[in-house]
Amino acid sequence: MGAAAAAAGSKDAKERDMGIFPYQEKVMRVITGSARGRRLQTLEGQEVRPTPERIKEAVFSIIQFQIEGRRFLDLFAGSGQMGIEALSRGAREAVFVDSRKDSVQIIRENLEKTGLGQQGRVVNMDSLAFLSQPNGKFDLAFLDPPYRTGLLEKALEMTSAVVKPGGVILCEHPADEELPAQAGDFVKRRDYRHGKILISLYRHKDVVGS
Repeated sequence: MGAAAAAAGSKDAKERDMGIFPYQEKVMRVITGSARGRRLQTLEGQEVRPTPERIKEAVFSIIQFQIEGRRFLDLFAGSGQMGIEALSRGAREAVFVDSRKDSVQIIRENLEKTGLGQQGRVVNMDSLAFLSQPNGKFDLAFLDPPYRTGLLEKALEMTSAVVKPGGVILCEHPADEELPAQAGDFVKRRDYRHGKILISLYRHKDVVGS
């Protein structure tokens, strides 16, 4: 590596540590519930983009009264922090899906660290392939694929077929990326903006209210 490249790499690392790249958080923790405060491991590398804690807090404030006893789907799960947060808050089961073997290993380690392994199912598979197979119905689904890859719209359409009519689909995506008003029988009820990130909430078309 040349001196210029090394300096650029060092600068990027420093900027991530300073929070200029807000998605690169050095420490992730469970916010509340049975595993409150437990540290979670995450993957390293510039291609990795864990959900920032402020976004995680926003997501769970939206669904806080709909978690206990429910089945949660964490697609493109990464470190598994979203599904683990759901389990900590009383979800009956969380299914974590990620195509990367290193992600799957981290999820399993995080489940063990939080004592939630018995309620978590970890699947090492492409998320779209998982959605095309019978895996039962879910009450809640969180989708956070790599940004600007076209995966989100495909996954959203397929997820609408595996979420119960009374359930909720939540999508994390860039604020300048527009999602469809409807996916299957689920309609977009609201967008929650947090800086450059949007959380889009979908509910079944026959469910009244936001």
